[in-house]
Amino acid sequence: MKITEQIKQPIAYEMELFEQKFLLSMSSKVALLNRITHYIVNRKGKQMRPMFVFLVAKMVDNGQVSERTYRGASVIELIHTATLVHDDVVDDSNRRRGFFSVNALWKNKIAVLIGDFLLSKGLLLSIDNNDFDLLKIISVAVREMSEGELLQIEKARQLDITEDIYYEIIRQKTATLIAACCSLGAASVKPNSEHVESMRKFGELIGMAFQIKDDLFDYGDEAIGKPTGIDIKEQKMTLPLIHVLNNCSKKEKSWIINSIKNHNKDKKRVKEVITFVKSNNGLDYAIEKMKQFQTEALSILNTYPESQYKTSLELMVNYVINRKK
Repeated sequence: MKITEQIKQPIAYEMELFEQKFLLSMSSKVALLNRITHYIVNRKGKQMRPMFVFLVAKMVDNGQVSERTYRGASVIELIHTATLVHDDVVDDSNRRRGFFSVNALWKNKIAVLIGDFLLSKGLLLSIDNNDFDLLKIISVAVREMSEGELLQIEKARQLDITEDIYYEIIRQKTATLIAACCSLGAASVKPNSEHVESMRKFGELIGMAFQIKDDLFDYGDEAIGKPTGIDIKEQKMTLPLIHVLNNCSKKEKSWIINSIKNHNKDKKRVKEVITFVKSNNGLDYAIEKMKQFQTEALSILNTYPESQYKTSLELMVNYVINRKK
């Protein structure tokens, strides 16, 4: 059995029901809209975010979920999908998960409107059911994701990112959404309890580890997830690179910065930068940091009694670290 199926097992029923409810939550009177949302739903990814919502809710409330849990998972997925559709427009990307993106098939104008539609559907799903606490969790996440992206763009121009700024960028860009899933799962069954904050922290730690793992793929030798050196070509400052930049000689530093700024399309030069980062412990350092986040996340889980949901969440934490793409 694949690890993702193993993680999903204790919530298989909920995930199936969720898919039906999620499709309903996207419905519209406009045929074009329905055609596009069907296209999106049929090309779904691993669905890690709703899985976090259901696993956390069941762990926190002795195997129970409520209608609020389903709505919370739908809101997260609606808003997350909206951001992905908009991202593809911003990045001028024609592919998403191996399929054509919405903007590739229906052009940018329609893609932007679809993103807006999904966003409003998510907000209304919460408002119509007075789930204002859940809406606040989501809204904070969307604000932080936008800030994180803009902070990254601002810093990429200067290539002067410290490790602290890097953590702030990935906390906002990646970790905040996983944190929202986990705190929302807890809030859906135990509103205003201490579980909401402890699960938010848990999700944030996993999100940090997840993004560092993503950064490491850029230095991988296998053709996994994305081709090697793509972050360098896009002038993205990732942890292995930041660590090496902050710990090498002035001459080496100016060579790296010059390579990234002016020679990032030169395959040979990009390869040289990758080799330099590897031989100066950039990867080892990033792996060590990733494992620290993993350990902290598991220590929060250890405060909860044993259950199949807790076991699945432990598997999820380890999957994030060990995944191959």
